[in-house]
Amino acid sequence: MSMILFACVVRVRDGLPLSASTDFHLNQDFLECRKRLKALSLILAQYPDRGTATGRGFSIHFHSSGDIACMGICTSSCPTVMAFCFLEELQWKFSASYDSTSISLAARPYAFLEFDNIIQKVKYHFNYTSCSQMKNSLEKIQEELKFHPPVLLKLEDTELMNGMINGHTEVHMGSAPTYRMQPVTPLGILSLVLNIMCGALNLIRGVHLAEYSFQEDHEGIGNVIAFLLSFLACIFQCYLYLFHGSSRKMKAFVLFFSICLCNIYLYGLRNIWQILFHIGVASLSSYQILTRQLMEKQPDFGV
Repeated sequence: MSMILFACVVRVRDGLPLSASTDFHLNQDFLECRKRLKALSLILAQYPDRGTATGRGFSIHFHSSGDIACMGICTSSCPTVMAFCFLEELQWKFSASYDSTSISLAARPYAFLEFDNIIQKVKYHFNYTSCSQMKNSLEKIQEELKFHPPVLLKLEDTELMNGMINGHTEVHMGSAPTYRMQPVTPLGILSLVLNIMCGALNLIRGVHLAEYSFQEDHEGIGNVIAFLLSFLACIFQCYLYLFHGSSRKMKAFVLFFSICLCNIYLYGLRNIWQILFHIGVASLSSYQILTRQLMEKQPDFGV
């Protein structure tokens, strides 16, 4: 029997639901619990980062971190430590998939619909995996709960609704977790050095050509733009390699094709070997961007 029945990700500042699992529970108490969860999501900012509300045979657990909060409805038989282990897993996956800018700009409910499938997979994993297989993860969360126990609420607590209606909410600023990427490899360092060199060459050629074009040859403006675009693309490739962000794959391909098109356009000002060198460096950088991932978590903590 499933112990985790429903889960969702909401934005802390206004309770906007960003993604949620699919549920087909028609139990009246469960439906009432869903209403309470929605009311609670609107005032999460006034509570600590972890909390539990119990009543009617169900429990609502929430885990806030930075811009988002993960919330879940579990049966009363579900261990608290497992519920928070589940919510932390969801929070990690969501934060690794979307950056704070896209979260803050979300204007409609369930803007990240594609994350629903991940919630379903994680929920299934926790419902049908034995506790012994998640022993290390559960022990870690157990230690955290021992030193920082979740705030305890009741579903029937009228202060929840009063706080929502009267608007008396204290903003609780939580620190967002830092997601470390895999260490920089020697080949990655080489790609950075070559990329910086290519960017510098593009900038120098572009500036010199700009001085000449603005004074004598106005038809060379296109070449100036091509040099400067290549320079910017090289800089952004370095940034993508060093820092994690959303849509890395798409951005890497866009930058690579931009560098290729700019160098093809500059044929004549550069010979074929120079063009191949710049495209080769862009290829190496793109490969390093696509292969450098986030640090792996404990094996038994994932799906």
